[in-house]
Amino acid sequence: MFMTFPPRKHGRVFGVSKSPETNNLALTGVVFQPFEEVKKEELDIPVVPQVSLARQKYTDGCEAAINEQINVEYTVSYVYHSLYAYFYRDNIALKGLAKFFKESSEEEREHAEKLMEYQNIRGGRVKLHSILMPPSEFEHAEKGDALYAMELALSLEKLTNVKLLSLHNVAEKNNDAQMAEFIEREFLSEQVEAIKKISEYVAQLRMVGKGHGVWHFDQRLLREGDAA
Repeated sequence: MFMTFPPRKHGRVFGVSKSPETNNLALTGVVFQPFEEVKKEELDIPVVPQVSLARQKYTDGCEAAINEQINVEYTVSYVYHSLYAYFYRDNIALKGLAKFFKESSEEEREHAEKLMEYQNIRGGRVKLHSILMPPSEFEHAEKGDALYAMELALSLEKLTNVKLLSLHNVAEKNNDAQMAEFIEREFLSEQVEAIKKISEYVAQLRMVGKGHGVWHFDQRLLREGDAA
């Protein structure tokens, strides 16, 4: 910036210039002095081998909540794997449902692994909790096994959504914008889509009942994805 003043004696023009740094301070009030600011204690680099070098503004509460969600994803995956084994039996022989639950189990396990990767990226420690043993029998006298299993899956997906929203709430309470964005981007939209898809399966199975319609529904599941 250059300021001029009216001519004086001998026609000279006097001016005063401002440095870019001074001008920037006048506009924003912010001055970046990196070699001074890195001296702050919160920016110290740990020297203890057991402490993460990457961890920054990642609270113990967020770390614990991520580990709890890992357990949720693995537990749901375990239930789906049990459902896969049930429907793949020779005396059940609903291979479309077996395929669906096997893929669902793998997807939930991928979610758990994605959370484990995130935990390491933020400098937390992954702590795997115990997983409850799922049931191995899914026959239901009134509903039949196909409808009963799909309603169970819908309940599990809704429960997982509740847990994800709670995890997001933990991130917001701890002012962890990056963690909140990660949950929104990687999980929340996909979760509501899964709930919608399984809701439709439940509605269809309720319409076909326990008879021959279940076999046709199963065949459709078996063919899904083959064209792709």
